[in-house]
Amino acid sequence: MTDVLFRDETLTRERMQAIIAAHPHAAVFDGCTFDHGDFSRLDMDGFVFTQCSLAGSSWLAASLEESRWSKCRGGQCDFSSALLSDARFEHCDLNNSHWRRATLSSVQFQDCKLTGAHLQEVTGWALEFRDCLMVSADLRGLSFRKAQLEGMDFSDAELSGCDFREAVFNGGSLRNAQTRLTRFEGADLRGTDISGLNVMDAKLFKKAVISQRQAAAALAAFGLIVA
Repeated sequence: MTDVLFRDETLTRERMQAIIAAHPHAAVFDGCTFDHGDFSRLDMDGFVFTQCSLAGSSWLAASLEESRWSKCRGGQCDFSSALLSDARFEHCDLNNSHWRRATLSSVQFQDCKLTGAHLQEVTGWALEFRDCLMVSADLRGLSFRKAQLEGMDFSDAELSGCDFREAVFNGGSLRNAQTRLTRFEGADLRGTDISGLNVMDAKLFKKAVISQRQAAAALAAFGLIVA
């Protein structure tokens, strides 16, 4: 099926429903505006969104599997309970977005801004983040087990109950993140900023790897001097 391009349009729910009926799985949106629109529960599998504005829009429980999102801006947009398996997000600004209970199997986020995003109770496997800004994001309960975490900034994020077992951190930060009951067993933390973390809690950090510099800083936080 040949893709059909829609450029520089302002999309309403009614317009999107007409596009879905005429071009299922084959619509491409370039520079379009979806701001504050309601696209909940629509079937938009395979659609492509490039340089679109999504501010305040609702995609609640929509089907967006295998969709592609590039250079989109979507502050406060809502993907709660959406089906997003195999979707790709690249160079998107999705600050303060909502993803609660979304299905994110094999979803990739590359170089995205997710400051203040809410990703509680998401489901799926093989979720991948790379070079993303997740400052103050709420990621409670999310699994990053055995993940390669490249350039991830989790500063001040809510990571309680997350699973980072055997994950490898390359760059980025965990500075002042909330880590109640977060699991880091076997994680390689040498490549990230762990300022403010209590790495002395052996139950959570068993066999985790940190550098000598990080160890000295952790001991100093407890008032100990490494001579």
